[in-house]
Amino acid sequence: MEDMFSRSKMLIGEAQVELLANKKVAVFGIGGVGGFTMEALCRSGIGTLALFDSDVVSVSNLNRQIIATNNSVGKDKVSVAKQRLLSINPNIRVDCYNVFYSMENANQFDLINYDYIVDAIDSVSSKILLIENAKKSGVPIISCMGTGGKMDISRLKVADISKTSGCPLARVMRRELRARNIQDLKVVYSDEEMITNSQIESAKADGRRAPASMIFVPAVAGLMLANQVVKDLIGLN
Repeated sequence: MEDMFSRSKMLIGEAQVELLANKKVAVFGIGGVGGFTMEALCRSGIGTLALFDSDVVSVSNLNRQIIATNNSVGKDKVSVAKQRLLSINPNIRVDCYNVFYSMENANQFDLINYDYIVDAIDSVSSKILLIENAKKSGVPIISCMGTGGKMDISRLKVADISKTSGCPLARVMRRELRARNIQDLKVVYSDEEMITNSQIESAKADGRRAPASMIFVPAVAGLMLANQVVKDLIGLN
């Protein structure tokens, strides 16, 4: 009898699909990268997703973010995301947190409740904080490096952060993590040099910088994050 995950069972087996249904994954940042991650995890059968993001959908998101439509502009991203995920799999549990993860609120969230954590945050300080806390909690985490200003999806890779090259964000993260005695971190990164014109940035409403971007690299990076999470959870390496 055909069901939503019949093709998945053909590929990875019924026991592994059942295993995924009992897993809880937290996705921090559900924009251009994290939005594709959460949807891929939903379609892969993850039973519980926790979504962390304080943004609302804006017109400038329409060119690349999977939850962005003209009907969703102005709405909280986590609320739009939950509605979308439930429309795909009514049995999934979606916990929404309309927050920007920071020192002010990090102690409100016990990361040990999750089987895996995805870092798709676009702030260095919050990325480092999340990684530190995940490591302290002993929960696996994968982090996305910079995808703005890039167009070549073939340059994306999964690696330990110590093996990265050509990514300015990864360079900063390596230095900051070493200073905190964190030696290993699984990341998705691109070694493509940023396109020169993309150096011109605009400011977001909250003061953070918004790099030039189209759908291709963030979307593929998001799918790669989800792919690695699923493979790690079912032991397919």
